Amino acid sequence: MDFRFSDEQQDIRELARGILEKELTRERLRAAEATDDRIDTALWKTLAAANLLGVAVPEAQGGMGQGLLELLVLLEEIGRAVAPIPALPALVLGGLPIARFGNEAQREAWLRPLVAGAAILSGCLPALGPAGEPRCGTRAFADGGAFVLEGFERLVPGAGAAACIVVPASNPEGGVELFLVDRNSPGVRATAQRISTHEPLFDLALEGVRTGPDARLAGGADALRWLHDVALVALCALQVGVSERAIEITAQYVRERKPFGVPIGSFQAVQHRLADCWIDLEAMRWTCWRAASRLADGLDVSRAAVVAKFWAAEAGSRIANAAQHLHGGLGADLDYPIHRHFLWSKSLELSLGGASPQLARLGRDLARGLAGAASSDPSNLLPEGA
Repeated sequence: MDFRFSDEQQDIRELARGILEKELTRERLRAAEATDDRIDTALWKTLAAANLLGVAVPEAQGGMGQGLLELLVLLEEIGRAVAPIPALPALVLGGLPIARFGNEAQREAWLRPLVAGAAILSGCLPALGPAGEPRCGTRAFADGGAFVLEGFERLVPGAGAAACIVVPASNPEGGVELFLVDRNSPGVRATAQRISTHEPLFDLALEGVRTGPDARLAGGADALRWLHDVALVALCALQVGVSERAIEITAQYVRERKPFGVPIGSFQAVQHRLADCWIDLEAMRWTCWRAASRLADGLDVSRAAVVAKFWAAEAGSRIANAAQHLHGGLGADLDYPIHRHFLWSKSLELSLGGASPQLARLGRDLARGLAGAASSDPSNLLPEGA
């Protein structure tokens, strides 16, 4: 497989990194973290002016018209910068399903203001059951030409600032639909939750929320499964960026720190710890982009995405712990940047399941595949993509 980035993808990376490194000073980060929504609104507007918020939005709605890979390149850079902006909820959980499954009117209504930085979108992180079946905390009932939504969704990212939220809901026939819910609709209530990472997450209550017939996206259960795979890979891309920068900061620190007259980076134990981090990062990077490339090509990623998320969780946690430990007491200093990478990494590790749930899901999938494989056809036992 050739994972080299195209010239367009490199341009997106360089543009995003240049903006983020220039804009996100320590003072800006602290200022954003002191606000209720923890969003750097000025940075969001700057990214919009560079059309980076529209990287995966069709040109008809003012976007770049690029695809998933280009968006993941942007997310990796946002992870490096631990940028306090709602990139995952707005660009992935909200923007992507509207761009892929929405009609022209829905894309015009919500993607154009997203590209301009005038509106934030969000979506409920899609959950799947043990057999890969969609799970919804919300039910939808037809009422004439409209739909009524009743339910409760846990820990919806960015819902407090979102103008529109993509909500999966089960219908009386046992199917699944995706609905666009206006945040200001009667019956919508978002309650902020306090978590250790300080990420703006909200419990979303939907009590008799009426939506028009134009609020339903196409795709049904297939759309929810696709969104689950996309969300897994997006979390991995963010984790690659977070972990890569954490290693860079730590490597610079151990080169400069001389408590015994020589850099602590000259000690073999420290070198081994950083080498382990680099190996973990490379495993995380390659499994992430393998899953991303399969997803972008429309191939099955049910196993590849799980493997990538396992490495993002397992290796990401090891890198975050090592980076903080190698800084000693400074690793816990809130005036020093490494604590942000630690908190982001722990949040990304656990979102949509940590390492153990990914292994359990992969094991169940493999067991079903092996049980159903015809003994006369050994090719059925080959790994995915072989």
